[in-house]
Amino acid sequence: MSAVEVKRLKHHGGKNTRFVAVGGVTGLILQITPTEAKSWLFRYTMNGKRHAMGLGSYPTVSLSLARERARDAADAVWRGENPLRAKQSKRAVPSFSEAMGRFIEKKEPEFSSEKYAKLYRSELERYAVPEIGDTPVDEIDRRDVLRVLGPIWQEKTATAKKLRGKIEGVLDWAKVNGFREGLNPAAWKGNLEHDLASASKLIRAKQEHRPALSLSDAPQWFADLKKRGGVATRALEFLALSAVRSGEVRGATWDEIDQVAKLWIIPAERMKPGERGLRHEHRVPLTDDMLVLLDAQPRYEGSPYIFPAARGGMLTDAAMSDAMRRINAAKERGYLDARTGRPAVPHGLRSTFRDWAAEQGVDRDLAELTLAHVVGSDVERAYRRTDMIERRRIVLASWGRFLKGEGRGKVISLEVVK
Repeated sequence: MSAVEVKRLKHHGGKNTRFVAVGGVTGLILQITPTEAKSWLFRYTMNGKRHAMGLGSYPTVSLSLARERARDAADAVWRGENPLRAKQSKRAVPSFSEAMGRFIEKKEPEFSSEKYAKLYRSELERYAVPEIGDTPVDEIDRRDVLRVLGPIWQEKTATAKKLRGKIEGVLDWAKVNGFREGLNPAAWKGNLEHDLASASKLIRAKQEHRPALSLSDAPQWFADLKKRGGVATRALEFLALSAVRSGEVRGATWDEIDQVAKLWIIPAERMKPGERGLRHEHRVPLTDDMLVLLDAQPRYEGSPYIFPAARGGMLTDAAMSDAMRRINAAKERGYLDARTGRPAVPHGLRSTFRDWAAEQGVDRDLAELTLAHVVGSDVERAYRRTDMIERRRIVLASWGRFLKGEGRGKVISLEVVK
């Protein structure tokens, strides 16, 4: 095959890797994964055993270079030498998978829990390892990193953003340990920022476009919600009253509730990562309406969850979305987002709360803290010793009265002490 023919080769669908003999050297194979990732193999037999030796990824290793490496390996076989063993003894450079394992082993003491450690590893194993897992860390370049991140950057932006940082960490580890040199191909500044859209802006755009209830519809929607039964519906009610994220409500357990202090304490590992991927515990003040809802919620034997699925596991996001859709379907035109005209979704309730807070003159920082957003600079957060829990209790109580249609729920503007 010519270099142009190799470039044009495709996977042609299916779940199995495609292997193509390109000619020029017996045993030289181009393997193509279902994600169209290409890499070189040299297959040979010694002492009755078949072996496959990686020669690098394409196009980092060109057709001509792959043939050159394959000829060298074939010559070694002819001399009675095993080229794979020679390569392993000569090169101490680990593959990405090997470097990843060693890097995570060093990082594990920093992780907040065993669950987070598994999550950290699982994202790399799911997205990076299939593409670059077998590639020596000194051969990984920017095109390899883009091959990992590109397919999920738009659709799964938050995951891709975290994944980029993890890949950068693995390759930084490889560099300081002498396994590679030069610019880290997973670095953002001056590198990937020129190939990928800003993750923060993409995430913000997605959040802003989640269809939300209009303020004028919110009390009627809440009244329709209260008329309905079911675990998912009660979870949706708790979501509306607390202004937290769907995942935080679905994963809520009884041991997170402090009935005496009237607090729901969400542990850091269940919170969405903030700046630099850090997670922080979030305390939610429980209003009287929330406490009444919790008191009426039965405890299901064998399940730690407040709002469990039918078999006792965590309620799915789809279950809450379906509960919202049923409420919309019962109304002639449904409850629509005032800007887009699309049916409101559970996550949009946070936008509705934010609009209400702005209309009622709630201090911006107070509203943002209620939504568990990061407020202020590192220095400001270091000096602010309070999360204003009682002020947030007043805000959520007033928000609850607004949802129930009990007046406008006017909130006095509160200055934040920094």
